[in-house]
Amino acid sequence: MRSMGRQYTKRPMIIDIHGHYTTEPAALLTFRDKQLAGLADPMKKPATTELGITDEQLVQSVQPQLKLQKERGSDLTIFSPRAAGMAHHVGTEATGIEWTRMSNDLIHRICNLLPSNFAPVGQLPQHPGVPPKNCIPELERLAGLGFVGVNLNPDPAGGYWTDPPLTDKWWYPLYEKLAELEMTAMIHVTSSCNPVFHYTGAHYINGDTTAFMQLIQGNLFKDFPTLKFVIPHGGGAVPFHWGRYRGLAQEMKKPLLKDHLLKNVFFDTCVYHQPGIDCMAKVIPVDNILFASEMLGAVKGVDPESGHNYDDTKRYIDKLDLSAADKQKIFEGNARRVYPRLDKRLRKKA
Repeated sequence: MRSMGRQYTKRPMIIDIHGHYTTEPAALLTFRDKQLAGLADPMKKPATTELGITDEQLVQSVQPQLKLQKERGSDLTIFSPRAAGMAHHVGTEATGIEWTRMSNDLIHRICNLLPSNFAPVGQLPQHPGVPPKNCIPELERLAGLGFVGVNLNPDPAGGYWTDPPLTDKWWYPLYEKLAELEMTAMIHVTSSCNPVFHYTGAHYINGDTTAFMQLIQGNLFKDFPTLKFVIPHGGGAVPFHWGRYRGLAQEMKKPLLKDHLLKNVFFDTCVYHQPGIDCMAKVIPVDNILFASEMLGAVKGVDPESGHNYDDTKRYIDKLDLSAADKQKIFEGNARRVYPRLDKRLRKKA
């Protein structure tokens, strides 16, 4: 077999599967403000969708990410639009389609400019009450542009959960296309418009946990055996309450979770302390854990107990009592298996 290059001959390639574009140029955010203002006053609607953002400005905007990749020892980040910025509950379906396309196009440009550092994941133009099948044109466009996956919002209502659960056939046309295109979906909510739920401290974790429970209750992967979901933020409450979910599945006469879900559902390591990662690694099979940091995302401060940044998650993996082969799975192997389009992209580059 031909050598794959440095990622297998020297050390594992460190693939961070969860990065968001949180350092966008001001021109994009200015457009968004005008776009939404134009819903109430057409005179305020932007005159053009041309942002005037140069390639040089895009490269400059991701210098913080490039700096931290180098300092923390990662190689490649799977990069998607800002999660809170997706805001599927804001505006109309039409404004969401326009906003989604613009946001995804910037990701595409960055990943083409810096292909050794970033691989693209897109957002979908979801909107409360609008059938997910309406997202298929954008999904197909992203596949044509070389995107390796998408973010899928289980709650486009932003904290009010007005759409059917993920196992409902409401979602099936989108799943059919995801499976056909080998596009992996990270289940990721956006900002919360419900004041009860802080968006990062509650809404994100609620979304992760709720999605997992919905999947337990259904039989989605009997219908879509190749569909792959990543649940971020360490799976929310799932690893800590693994016994609860095993027991509930048993009461519902479902198969063991390893057979019911774990061939299709995976978890990232966006957990911001060592005990949390330790718990996750003891509970979740190594084959289902993918390295991630959400770098420059949810938690950016320095932990006074350790003296290191909370989101410097590689050091937590380094300290796990795992073999080198298992760590290689977490850092690289699992990402290439769970994101088949990423693997093809890396093989083509090699």
